[in-house]
Amino acid sequence: MVTEKTFLSRSLSCRRQFLGSAGAATLALTSPALADTVVKLLLPGGPDERPMTTAFPQKGALILQRARPPLLETPFEVFDQSVLTPNDRFFVRWHWAVIPTAVNVDTFRLTVHGHVNQTLSLSLNDILALPRVELVAINQCSGNSRGYFQPRVPGGEWSHGAMGNARWTGVRLKDVLDRAGVKAGAIQVRFNGMDEPVVPDAPDFMKSLDIDHARDGEVMLAYAMNGEQLPLLNGLPLRLIVPGWYSTYWVKMLNDVEVLDQPDTNYWTKTAYMIPDTPRANIRPGETDVKFVPISRMVPRSFITNIKEGDTLQVGASTLARGIAFGGDSGVSRVDFSSDGGKSWREAALGTDEGKYSFRQWQLRFNPPTMGGQVLMVRCTSSSGAAQPDTPNWNPGGFMRNVIERTAVVVA
Repeated sequence: MVTEKTFLSRSLSCRRQFLGSAGAATLALTSPALADTVVKLLLPGGPDERPMTTAFPQKGALILQRARPPLLETPFEVFDQSVLTPNDRFFVRWHWAVIPTAVNVDTFRLTVHGHVNQTLSLSLNDILALPRVELVAINQCSGNSRGYFQPRVPGGEWSHGAMGNARWTGVRLKDVLDRAGVKAGAIQVRFNGMDEPVVPDAPDFMKSLDIDHARDGEVMLAYAMNGEQLPLLNGLPLRLIVPGWYSTYWVKMLNDVEVLDQPDTNYWTKTAYMIPDTPRANIRPGETDVKFVPISRMVPRSFITNIKEGDTLQVGASTLARGIAFGGDSGVSRVDFSSDGGKSWREAALGTDEGKYSFRQWQLRFNPPTMGGQVLMVRCTSSSGAAQPDTPNWNPGGFMRNVIERTAVVVA
C-alpha cells in the first residue's frame, strides 16, 4: 500500500534518478541495445522472430516492436505468473517520439481549465490531498493482436502482449473537476500529456471523454501502479485511467485537463482510432460506404497461458490448463474450455475476483483422449452476457480482436 508520504519520497528519488541519468535515458529511447535473445511470435504475416530488449529505463525484458517512439510488448509467459502484470514487464506504447526523460515532481503542475468556474494549477501535493482510490483494471491497446489480422493491416504488428493488468492508485477525476467547478453546458473533457509531436504541424496527442463519463467516479488520475510509483514510460507522474475502455484514452504524463463546451474536433478524437459502426466492428476487406465511430469499450477475451502452440501433451494424463480472461467493460461470468477444437466444452473454475475490470484467472484439468494433433480453445462470457465469437473480425485499423483463440498441440 502506497501512502502519500511514501509516494512523495519515491517521487523525489525518481526525479533525482532521471535528472541524473537523462543522457542515458535519452539514449535508451532513441537507440536501444538489443538483448541476445529473440522470441517467436508466429504471426501469420511474419516475421516469426522479434528481438528482446532490456535497454529501456525501469523495464525488464520486453519484445521490441519499435524503438522510436517506444512500442514494447509483454512476453506472453508473464501473464501466467500473476493476475497483476509487473511494472517492469508492462507493455509500452507511445504515439510521438518526443517524450520527457525527466520529470521534476517539485515543479510539476496539472492545469485544469476551460469551461470551469476557476482555473486550477495543481501540484502533486494538491492531488495527493484529495481522497485516494484504488482500482484493478486492464490497460489494453486498441490494436492488441493486430498481427493476426488477415488480410494484414498497417500499424504495430502486436501479438497478444499489448495489454497489462494493474492495481492503480490515485484520485477520482470527478473530485478534480468538482474542485474547478464545471459550468453548465459542458460537453466533453479533453486530456493532454507532456509528449510532443516530432514536427511542428503534427497533431498533439489529445483525447476526450463525454462530461458524464469523465464525472462517473470511476475515471481516475493515477500516480501509482501495483503499489509503486508509475514508471517513466507508463506515464510518470500522472496517468488517466479509463476503466473498461481501450488504452488510447489512457493519456500518459497527463498535465492538462480542459473542459469543453463544444465537441472536440482534434485529430486524435475526431479522425484517429475509428471503427466501423457494425457488430464487432467487423466489415469485409474493401467494403465502402460504412459509417465509422470512435473506438471505446473493450470486449471479452480469454487466453491459455501455460500451454503454448506446438507443445506436446501426454495421452490420457491429467493435464492442467490455466489462463486469464476478462469481460471487457464488465466482469467475467464464466470461462469454458475445449480440448477437441470446439466440439465439446467444459466450464472452468475461476480464480479470485479482483474487480470487474481486472483479469480473472481460470483453470481446468482434462485428459487428452487420443494421440495426434489437438486444438485447445477457451471462451469467455462477460457478466453483461457477451461471449467471444468463433470467427475473427476484420477492420482496416486492426482493432478489437476478440475471437476465441486456438492453441494447436500434439498429444503423444
